[in-house]
Amino acid sequence: MTKFGEEALAAVAIGDKWGLNKWGFINKVEYVINPQFDYAEDFSEGLACVRIGAIFGYINPKGENVISPHVNNVPYFTNAGHFSEGLARVNIGDKSGYINKSGEIVIKPQFDLAGGFSEGLARVNIGDKVGYINRAGERVININPQFDLAGPFSEGLACVRIGDKYGYINKAGERVINPQFHRAGPFSEGLAWVLIGDKCGYINKAGERVINPLFDFAWDFSEGLASVGIGGKGGKFRFINKAGEFVINLQFDRVGHFSEGLAPVLINGKEDKWGYINKAGKIVINPQFDDAKSFSK
Repeated sequence: MTKFGEEALAAVAIGDKWGLNKWGFINKVEYVINPQFDYAEDFSEGLACVRIGAIFGYINPKGENVISPHVNNVPYFTNAGHFSEGLARVNIGDKSGYINKSGEIVIKPQFDLAGGFSEGLARVNIGDKVGYINRAGERVININPQFDLAGPFSEGLACVRIGDKYGYINKAGERVINPQFHRAGPFSEGLAWVLIGDKCGYINKAGERVINPLFDFAWDFSEGLASVGIGGKGGKFRFINKAGEFVINLQFDRVGHFSEGLAPVLINGKEDKWGYINKAGKIVINPQFDDAKSFSK
């Protein structure tokens, strides 16, 4: 028998009688937390960030509030993100800080923008200056105006923008792939998507092109597959492998990434509803949701 917290859950949305989405959670067979939230993130490290009205908090896989203004007298969060490496970004007023899983503030709100922790570091902004902090809140890559934008570390590298070009730095803040791309994403499974001119392809950690820029849109690899778009704005999405070959020939209006063997897909022919496919491209959860996210244990 599957215990709570051991099965894969996905956040899904169903429109209510006023046309507003209510979020709940499904396993691969049925609802386990009924739609009741105005917004919900995927489960991460055993908790999911949810919003009811203007109030953000966190629930466990039983749907119980474990961090909210009504539990443990935690502060009122005006925004919040998912847990990563034991901490979650929260906003109190217009500043971002971090809490632990008891809802205690461990890095006081002081940043204008902040991201989740990844590989021990989190991106933070103070004004127009961008840098990285460690889990103690110490700045380890100086907040420096040379970075106009910066992403999370993934596989030892972080994507940064300098001027109008994107490149990559290591954890010492050194440039390891010079800014040269019009846009770029994080490394995942050894590859990162990049925009060269008006087409997307993929590079390795040496900055070498391994999948030529042929696509109008591209996303991260997950479980060996990545979704790419062809046909410009309003085009369709398909999935490729690391050789750049199409492996799922069905075309979808929108897609998410594969997780636990399934990926959410939007099928226009099904009245703009989301469902889930497996890696063979077979629909295994029929299109029925107004929005959907990836499965997360």
